[in-house]
Amino acid sequence: MNILLINHYAGSDTLGMEYRPYYFAKEWIKQGHTVSIVAASYSHIRSVNPEMSAKYVFEDIDGIEYLWIRTPKYQSNSPKRFINMLIFIYRLCRVISILLKRRKFDVVIASSTYPLDIFPAKKIAKKSKAQLLFEVHDLWPLSPMELGGYSKWHPFIMLMQYAENTAYRVSDKVISMLPKTKEHMMAHGLKEEKWFFIPNGINLSEWKDFEAIPEDVKIKLNSIREKYKRIVAYTGTYGLANALDTYLDAAKLLKDDSIAFVLFGKGPMKQNLKNRVNNELLEHVYIFDNVPKRSIPHLLSFFDLLYIGWKDQFQLYRFGISPNKIMDYMMSAKPIIHAVKAGNDMVADAKCGLSIEPENPTALAQAIKTLSLLSDETLAAYGENGRNYVLANHVNSILANQFIAVIQKQLI
Repeated sequence: MNILLINHYAGSDTLGMEYRPYYFAKEWIKQGHTVSIVAASYSHIRSVNPEMSAKYVFEDIDGIEYLWIRTPKYQSNSPKRFINMLIFIYRLCRVISILLKRRKFDVVIASSTYPLDIFPAKKIAKKSKAQLLFEVHDLWPLSPMELGGYSKWHPFIMLMQYAENTAYRVSDKVISMLPKTKEHMMAHGLKEEKWFFIPNGINLSEWKDFEAIPEDVKIKLNSIREKYKRIVAYTGTYGLANALDTYLDAAKLLKDDSIAFVLFGKGPMKQNLKNRVNNELLEHVYIFDNVPKRSIPHLLSFFDLLYIGWKDQFQLYRFGISPNKIMDYMMSAKPIIHAVKAGNDMVADAKCGLSIEPENPTALAQAIKTLSLLSDETLAAYGENGRNYVLANHVNSILANQFIAVIQKQLI
């Protein structure tokens, strides 16, 4: 099959997030399929964005044909981000004829976080007489409404709602990365038999052939290890949705314990977090820049406990969550503290740590203290539970095969 995957934020193993299109495409190519990915030239979640010499640039990355569409830079949640989206969709519509001259597609997948790409995807699928799939990462416009406080009558929200409803109506199949979305989608026009669930996953090769962290970071972490009995860490985006103020609040409560709090990542909250550490004299809290994804397995090996937190937004997370971060944490075989209230809880399912209510510094501090007092053997047992769970349920090669099975499935 010739597969076209449209994902505004798609990256690769070297460019950075998001990784799912790249890893699925590599698996599909192994099976004999041809894969093209269309993505925007600028994404706030990539570590590196491609250089653009024209509005449209084709590039081969590991046998995958990428079409980069030039879009302007923006800050993560600024109005310019919406302009970036509109320019991407507009220019994608302008390049459809060029895409179809290169090859005819059997499958077209619209797979961005926001649903506007269903419109060019529908047009390409119609011209190619291809099957049209809509892959849902987050529920838009519900996410910006509940996280950003937008009214349902806001023009941006109304446009996104129209796009979401259209996607459910015109797609041949809908693949959700979240496990509890079926009823919501059916309420917006989806037929039940079109709904499928394929979660996020990990790439096993990254855990077999990883890169060491930079030497200066290694030296710093070893010096932290010498000073403290336990190290708890967060890795990922420094963003509002990650409840990192709660993490620092818990650190403040444990100021007199022999526990170091470490953060690795990048994002809009970084300077605010640094200011808090300095102003509140949190000398046991260490904030680092992000490391390459290839170094994550090595990085996580330095820590005793790992933290992931969410905002107290059950109305939004009631549909479930499927973050790559949890899977990386589990693969590292380290115990996890999960501050969440959602429709699912992988940490609880895997029995690989403690789950607590979100945005509760006291509960987080108590969970950290409880786990930090356990023996290394008990902590290792928690960690192995997590690793075994991921290997059984979240390996990209298996999930990519499930995706092809959905494409090939005949609906009654």
